[in-house]
Amino acid sequence: VDRRKLVSVINNEQTNKGGSVVTVPSDLSEMLAEGTKEAHDRAENCQFVKDFLRGHIPRELFKRGTAALYFVYLAMEEEIEKNKDHPQVAPIYFPAELHRCEALARDLEYFYGAEWQIQISLSACTKPYVDRIHNVGAQDPALLVAHAYTRYMGDLSGGQILKKVAQRALKLPSSGEGLNFYQFEGIHGHSGFKRLYRSRMNEIELDTDTKRKIVEESNRAFGFNMMVFTELEEIGKKIPEQAQEEAFGHGHAEIMQGEDINKCPYYVAKMATSGNPTYVCQFAKALLQHLPSQVVLAAWIALFAGFTAWYLR
Repeated sequence: VDRRKLVSVINNEQTNKGGSVVTVPSDLSEMLAEGTKEAHDRAENCQFVKDFLRGHIPRELFKRGTAALYFVYLAMEEEIEKNKDHPQVAPIYFPAELHRCEALARDLEYFYGAEWQIQISLSACTKPYVDRIHNVGAQDPALLVAHAYTRYMGDLSGGQILKKVAQRALKLPSSGEGLNFYQFEGIHGHSGFKRLYRSRMNEIELDTDTKRKIVEESNRAFGFNMMVFTELEEIGKKIPEQAQEEAFGHGHAEIMQGEDINKCPYYVAKMATSGNPTYVCQFAKALLQHLPSQVVLAAWIALFAGFTAWYLR
Protein backbone atom coordinates (compact mmCIF):
# COMPACT_ATOMS: atom_id res chain seq x y z
CA VAL A 1 0.00 0.00 0.00
CA ASP A 2 1.27 3.48 -0.91
CA ARG A 3 2.00 5.00 2.51
CA ARG A 4 1.84 8.55 1.14
CA LYS A 5 -1.65 7.91 -0.21
CA LEU A 6 -2.68 6.44 3.14
CA VAL A 7 -1.32 9.46 5.02
CA SER A 8 -3.21 11.82 2.70
CA VAL A 9 -6.44 10.00 3.49
CA ILE A 10 -5.72 10.17 7.21
CA ASN A 11 -4.95 13.88 6.92
CA ASN A 12 -8.29 14.43 5.20
CA GLU A 13 -6.80 15.67 1.94
CA GLN A 14 -6.11 14.35 -1.52
CA THR A 15 -4.39 15.78 -4.60
CA ASN A 16 -6.43 15.69 -7.80
CA LYS A 17 -5.07 15.46 -11.35
CA GLY A 18 -4.75 19.22 -11.57
CA GLY A 19 -2.39 19.27 -8.61
CA SER A 20 -4.77 21.01 -6.21
CA VAL A 21 -5.64 19.59 -2.81
CA VAL A 22 -9.27 18.67 -2.17
CA THR A 23 -10.92 17.60 1.07
CA VAL A 24 -12.07 14.00 1.40
CA PRO A 25 -14.33 12.42 4.06
CA SER A 26 -12.65 11.40 7.30
CA ASP A 27 -15.17 8.77 8.45
CA LEU A 28 -13.40 5.57 9.45
CA SER A 29 -15.51 3.43 7.11
CA GLU A 30 -14.60 5.57 4.10
CA MET A 31 -10.97 5.75 5.13
CA LEU A 32 -10.90 1.96 5.32
CA ALA A 33 -12.53 1.61 1.92
CA GLU A 34 -10.02 4.01 0.35
CA GLY A 35 -6.98 2.86 2.29
CA THR A 36 -7.51 -0.85 1.57
CA LYS A 37 -8.63 -0.56 -2.05
CA GLU A 38 -5.37 -1.86 -3.51
CA ALA A 39 -5.14 -4.76 -1.04
CA HIS A 40 -8.78 -5.63 -1.69
CA ASP A 41 -8.21 -5.70 -5.45
CA ARG A 42 -5.14 -7.91 -5.06
CA ALA A 43 -7.06 -10.36 -2.89
CA GLU A 44 -9.99 -10.51 -5.33
CA ASN A 45 -7.69 -11.13 -8.27
CA CYS A 46 -5.41 -13.78 -6.79
CA GLN A 47 -5.45 -17.11 -8.61
CA PHE A 48 -7.28 -19.01 -5.88
CA VAL A 49 -10.22 -16.59 -5.91
CA LYS A 50 -10.32 -16.53 -9.72
CA ASP A 51 -10.41 -20.33 -9.81
CA PHE A 52 -13.11 -20.37 -7.14
CA LEU A 53 -15.26 -17.97 -9.15
CA ARG A 54 -14.91 -20.24 -12.17
CA GLY A 55 -16.16 -23.16 -10.13
CA HIS A 56 -12.72 -24.80 -10.01
CA ILE A 57 -12.81 -25.70 -6.32
CA PRO A 58 -12.16 -29.36 -5.44
CA ARG A 59 -14.14 -30.59 -2.45
CA GLU A 60 -10.99 -31.33 -0.45
CA LEU A 61 -9.71 -27.80 -1.00
CA PHE A 62 -13.04 -26.30 0.04
CA LYS A 63 -12.95 -28.40 3.22
CA ARG A 64 -9.46 -27.14 4.07
CA GLY A 65 -10.49 -23.57 3.38
CA THR A 66 -13.44 -23.99 5.71
CA ALA A 67 -11.11 -25.32 8.41
CA ALA A 68 -8.81 -22.31 7.98
CA LEU A 69 -11.78 -19.96 8.34
CA TYR A 70 -12.86 -21.77 11.50
CA PHE A 71 -9.53 -21.09 13.22
CA VAL A 72 -9.55 -17.44 12.12
CA TYR A 73 -13.09 -16.81 13.35
CA LEU A 74 -12.50 -18.77 16.54
CA ALA A 75 -9.64 -16.40 17.38
CA MET A 76 -11.42 -13.24 16.25
CA GLU A 77 -14.70 -13.94 18.02
CA GLU A 78 -12.91 -15.06 21.16
CA GLU A 79 -11.06 -11.73 21.29
CA ILE A 80 -14.16 -9.72 20.40
CA GLU A 81 -16.03 -11.47 23.20
CA LYS A 82 -13.25 -10.70 25.68
CA ASN A 83 -13.31 -7.04 24.63
CA LYS A 84 -17.04 -6.58 24.03
CA ASP A 85 -17.23 -3.82 26.66
CA HIS A 86 -14.18 -1.98 25.35
CA PRO A 87 -15.34 1.48 24.15
CA GLN A 88 -13.78 0.96 20.72
CA VAL A 89 -15.16 -2.54 20.24
CA ALA A 90 -18.62 -2.34 21.82
CA PRO A 91 -20.20 -0.33 18.95
CA ILE A 92 -19.48 -3.14 16.45
CA TYR A 93 -20.42 -6.02 18.76
CA PHE A 94 -23.10 -7.97 16.85
CA PRO A 95 -22.72 -11.61 17.96
CA ALA A 96 -26.22 -12.76 16.96
CA GLU A 97 -25.96 -11.22 13.53
CA LEU A 98 -22.32 -11.84 12.59
CA HIS A 99 -20.50 -14.49 14.59
CA ARG A 100 -19.54 -17.43 12.39
CA CYS A 101 -17.93 -20.05 14.64
CA GLU A 102 -21.06 -22.12 15.23
CA ALA A 103 -21.95 -22.01 11.54
CA LEU A 104 -18.45 -23.11 10.56
CA ALA A 105 -18.58 -25.94 13.11
CA ARG A 106 -21.78 -27.23 11.46
CA ASP A 107 -20.11 -27.06 8.05
CA LEU A 108 -17.06 -28.95 9.30
CA GLU A 109 -19.28 -31.62 10.83
CA TYR A 110 -21.03 -31.98 7.48
CA PHE A 111 -17.73 -32.44 5.62
CA TYR A 112 -15.70 -34.40 8.18
CA GLY A 113 -18.30 -36.10 10.37
CA ALA A 114 -18.93 -36.02 14.11
CA GLU A 115 -15.23 -36.19 14.97
CA TRP A 116 -14.28 -33.23 12.79
CA GLN A 117 -12.30 -31.53 15.56
CA ILE A 118 -9.61 -34.22 15.55
CA GLN A 119 -9.39 -34.21 11.76
CA ILE A 120 -8.49 -30.57 11.23
CA SER A 121 -5.41 -28.64 12.28
CA LEU A 122 -4.09 -25.10 12.16
CA SER A 123 -2.16 -24.73 8.91
CA ALA A 124 1.24 -23.07 8.61
CA CYS A 125 -0.15 -19.98 6.86
CA THR A 126 -3.23 -19.65 9.04
CA LYS A 127 -1.24 -19.66 12.29
CA PRO A 128 0.36 -16.18 11.86
CA TYR A 129 -3.11 -14.77 11.14
CA VAL A 130 -4.56 -16.34 14.29
CA ASP A 131 -1.56 -15.27 16.38
CA ARG A 132 -1.90 -11.68 15.18
CA ILE A 133 -5.59 -11.55 16.12
CA HIS A 134 -4.85 -12.80 19.63
CA ASN A 135 -2.00 -10.31 19.92
CA VAL A 136 -4.09 -7.25 19.02
CA GLY A 137 -6.93 -8.48 21.23
CA ALA A 138 -4.57 -8.53 24.19
CA GLN A 139 -2.42 -5.50 23.37
CA ASP A 140 -4.53 -3.08 21.30
CA PRO A 141 -8.25 -4.04 21.11
CA ALA A 142 -9.10 -1.10 18.84
CA LEU A 143 -7.35 -2.96 16.03
CA LEU A 144 -9.96 -5.71 16.26
CA VAL A 145 -12.15 -3.25 14.35
CA ALA A 146 -9.87 -3.75 11.35
CA HIS A 147 -10.09 -7.53 11.46
CA ALA A 148 -13.85 -7.54 11.96
CA TYR A 149 -14.34 -5.06 9.10
CA THR A 150 -12.13 -7.05 6.72
CA ARG A 151 -13.81 -10.39 7.35
CA TYR A 152 -17.46 -9.64 8.08
CA MET A 153 -17.99 -7.01 5.38
CA GLY A 154 -16.38 -9.35 2.86
CA ASP A 155 -18.59 -12.23 3.98
CA LEU A 156 -21.70 -10.11 3.49
CA SER A 157 -20.56 -8.98 0.03
CA GLY A 158 -18.44 -11.21 -2.20
CA GLY A 159 -18.94 -14.16 0.12
CA GLN A 160 -22.51 -14.46 -1.09
CA ILE A 161 -21.28 -14.98 -4.65
CA LEU A 162 -18.83 -17.65 -3.52
CA LYS A 163 -21.67 -19.43 -1.74
CA LYS A 164 -23.59 -19.87 -4.98
CA VAL A 165 -20.51 -20.99 -6.88
CA ALA A 166 -19.59 -23.55 -4.20
CA GLN A 167 -23.11 -24.93 -3.98
CA ARG A 168 -23.20 -25.59 -7.71
CA ALA A 169 -19.60 -26.70 -8.19
CA LEU A 170 -19.61 -29.11 -5.23
CA LYS A 171 -23.21 -30.23 -5.76
CA LEU A 172 -24.10 -29.32 -2.19
CA PRO A 173 -27.70 -29.70 -0.97
CA SER A 174 -30.06 -26.83 -1.70
CA SER A 175 -31.05 -26.98 1.98
CA GLY A 176 -27.71 -25.35 2.84
CA GLU A 177 -25.61 -28.11 4.41
CA GLY A 178 -21.93 -27.31 4.09
CA LEU A 179 -22.65 -23.62 3.47
CA ASN A 180 -23.86 -22.43 6.87
CA PHE A 181 -20.91 -20.05 7.02
CA TYR A 182 -22.44 -17.93 4.26
CA GLN A 183 -25.94 -17.86 5.75
CA PHE A 184 -26.52 -14.92 8.09
CA GLU A 185 -29.85 -15.91 9.58
CA GLY A 186 -29.87 -12.94 11.95
CA ILE A 187 -29.60 -10.43 9.10
CA HIS A 188 -32.62 -9.82 6.89
CA GLY A 189 -31.07 -7.26 4.56
CA HIS A 190 -27.34 -7.36 3.88
CA SER A 191 -27.08 -3.87 2.39
CA GLY A 192 -28.99 -2.28 5.24
CA PHE A 193 -26.92 -4.07 7.85
CA LYS A 194 -23.66 -3.06 6.17
CA ARG A 195 -24.79 0.57 6.31
CA LEU A 196 -25.58 0.15 10.01
CA TYR A 197 -22.20 -1.47 10.66
CA ARG A 198 -20.32 1.32 8.89
CA SER A 199 -22.25 3.95 10.82
CA ARG A 200 -21.35 2.21 14.08
CA MET A 201 -17.68 2.22 13.08
CA ASN A 202 -17.90 5.93 12.35
CA GLU A 203 -19.32 6.57 15.82
CA ILE A 204 -16.26 5.11 17.56
CA GLU A 205 -14.20 7.84 19.20
CA LEU A 206 -10.74 7.56 17.67
CA ASP A 207 -7.85 9.93 17.23
CA THR A 208 -6.07 10.31 13.91
CA ASP A 209 -3.19 8.03 14.83
CA THR A 210 -5.53 5.20 15.87
CA LYS A 211 -7.50 5.53 12.65
CA ARG A 212 -4.24 5.26 10.73
CA LYS A 213 -3.31 2.12 12.65
CA ILE A 214 -6.73 0.56 11.98
CA VAL A 215 -6.35 1.14 8.23
CA GLU A 216 -2.85 -0.36 8.33
CA GLU A 217 -4.12 -3.33 10.34
CA SER A 218 -6.88 -3.93 7.82
CA ASN A 219 -4.26 -4.05 5.07
CA ARG A 220 -2.32 -6.51 7.21
CA ALA A 221 -5.48 -8.63 7.52
CA PHE A 222 -5.86 -8.68 3.73
CA GLY A 223 -2.25 -9.83 3.56
CA PHE A 224 -2.93 -12.69 5.96
CA ASN A 225 -5.93 -13.74 3.89
CA MET A 226 -3.79 -13.79 0.76
CA MET A 227 -1.24 -15.98 2.53
CA VAL A 228 -4.01 -18.48 3.25
CA PHE A 229 -5.24 -18.25 -0.37
CA THR A 230 -1.72 -18.93 -1.65
CA GLU A 231 -1.36 -21.90 0.67
CA LEU A 232 -4.66 -23.34 -0.57
CA GLU A 233 -3.62 -22.71 -4.16
CA GLU A 234 -0.45 -24.75 -3.63
CA ILE A 235 -2.42 -27.55 -1.97
CA GLY A 236 -4.87 -27.47 -4.86
CA LYS A 237 -2.10 -28.19 -7.35
CA LYS A 238 -1.67 -31.59 -5.72
CA ILE A 239 -5.37 -32.46 -5.76
CA PRO A 240 -6.84 -34.04 -8.94
CA GLU A 241 -9.37 -31.70 -10.50
CA GLN A 242 -12.87 -32.66 -9.44
CA ALA A 243 -15.64 -32.96 -12.00
CA GLN A 244 -17.77 -29.84 -11.77
CA GLU A 245 -21.46 -29.43 -12.41
CA GLU A 246 -22.01 -27.18 -15.40
CA ALA A 247 -23.22 -23.79 -14.31
CA PHE A 248 -24.85 -22.48 -17.48
CA GLY A 249 -25.58 -25.74 -19.28
CA HIS A 250 -23.18 -26.99 -21.95
CA GLY A 251 -22.35 -23.41 -22.85
CA HIS A 252 -20.40 -22.91 -19.61
CA ALA A 253 -17.53 -25.11 -20.79
CA GLU A 254 -17.34 -23.06 -23.97
CA ILE A 255 -17.37 -19.78 -22.06
CA MET A 256 -14.47 -20.84 -19.86
CA GLN A 257 -12.31 -22.16 -22.70
CA GLY A 258 -9.01 -20.28 -22.44
CA GLU A 259 -9.75 -19.44 -18.78
CA ASP A 260 -10.64 -15.79 -19.35
CA ILE A 261 -12.04 -14.59 -16.03
CA ASN A 262 -13.99 -11.85 -17.79
CA LYS A 263 -16.03 -14.55 -19.53
CA CYS A 264 -16.97 -16.32 -16.31
CA PRO A 265 -20.72 -15.79 -15.72
CA TYR A 266 -20.22 -15.62 -11.95
CA TYR A 267 -17.44 -13.05 -12.24
CA VAL A 268 -19.39 -10.99 -14.77
CA ALA A 269 -22.45 -11.08 -12.51
CA LYS A 270 -20.32 -9.92 -9.59
CA MET A 271 -18.86 -7.03 -11.57
CA ALA A 272 -22.26 -6.12 -13.02
CA THR A 273 -23.79 -5.72 -9.57
CA SER A 274 -20.85 -3.50 -8.62
CA GLY A 275 -22.25 -0.98 -11.11
CA ASN A 276 -19.73 -1.41 -13.94
CA PRO A 277 -21.75 -0.72 -17.14
CA THR A 278 -19.43 -2.83 -19.30
CA TYR A 279 -20.15 -5.90 -17.21
CA VAL A 280 -23.88 -5.12 -17.03
CA CYS A 281 -24.01 -5.44 -20.83
CA GLN A 282 -21.74 -8.49 -20.81
CA PHE A 283 -23.88 -10.20 -18.18
CA ALA A 284 -27.00 -9.52 -20.24
CA LYS A 285 -25.35 -11.15 -23.25
CA ALA A 286 -24.34 -14.19 -21.17
CA LEU A 287 -27.88 -14.56 -19.88
CA LEU A 288 -29.36 -14.45 -23.36
CA GLN A 289 -26.87 -16.98 -24.70
CA HIS A 290 -26.80 -19.46 -21.84
CA LEU A 291 -30.06 -19.33 -19.93
CA PRO A 292 -33.41 -20.78 -21.02
CA SER A 293 -35.68 -18.02 -22.29
CA GLN A 294 -38.26 -18.56 -19.56
CA VAL A 295 -35.83 -17.48 -16.81
CA VAL A 296 -34.19 -14.52 -18.57
CA LEU A 297 -36.79 -12.12 -17.20
CA ALA A 298 -36.37 -13.43 -13.66
CA ALA A 299 -32.59 -13.13 -13.93
CA TRP A 300 -32.88 -9.55 -15.15
CA ILE A 301 -35.12 -8.70 -12.21
CA ALA A 302 -32.54 -10.18 -9.84
CA LEU A 303 -29.76 -8.19 -11.53
CA PHE A 304 -31.78 -4.98 -11.31
CA ALA A 305 -32.42 -5.60 -7.62
CA GLY A 306 -28.70 -6.13 -7.03
CA PHE A 307 -27.81 -2.96 -8.91
CA THR A 308 -30.41 -0.99 -6.96
CA ALA A 309 -29.07 -2.36 -3.66
CA TRP A 310 -25.57 -1.25 -4.65
CA TYR A 311 -26.80 2.22 -5.61
CA LEU A 312 -28.70 2.73 -2.35
CA ARG A 313 -26.13 1.26 0.04
